[in-house]
Amino acid sequence: MSATPVTHLNFHGEARAALEFYAAAFGGEVAIRTYSDFGMPAGLPDSDRVVFGQVVAPSGFTVMAYDVPGVPDAPTAPASTRRENGMTITTAPFFLALNADTLDEATEHWNALSTGATVIEPLAASAWSPGFGMVTDRFGVTWVLSVTAPEQP
Repeated sequence: MSATPVTHLNFHGEARAALEFYAAAFGGEVAIRTYSDFGMPAGLPDSDRVVFGQVVAPSGFTVMAYDVPGVPDAPTAPASTRRENGMTITTAPFFLALNADTLDEATEHWNALSTGATVIEPLAASAWSPGFGMVTDRFGVTWVLSVTAPEQP
């Protein structure tokens, strides 16, 4: 079992540029998927923005990032995260992402983190993972939990 948190940065239209910058700075590879890659119709305001982005460098440097949907400018209010119309809307500048090898491992961490927490997205299968969930713990830190390995039948 391995639990290594990864910083998850939240942008308002600059995630792609930031990820490319970090890849150049740390020598990593960029992986980017847009909202349209996951089914948002082309031409909608956020369809070309990053819904999943990551840089992984041979040195061990890893960072994740995405563009917050429906938020055109930098936030001016205190940080908050909520679900609205099936999307996660946030003004928080970052999340901590925790990747697990199995759904059982993710569930164990989820159960520990969700005590006294606000569940934003319940831990469940998603388009990109056998298990994905988002929770703001009792200290105000938002965690994104994902299963990285495909589940075995």
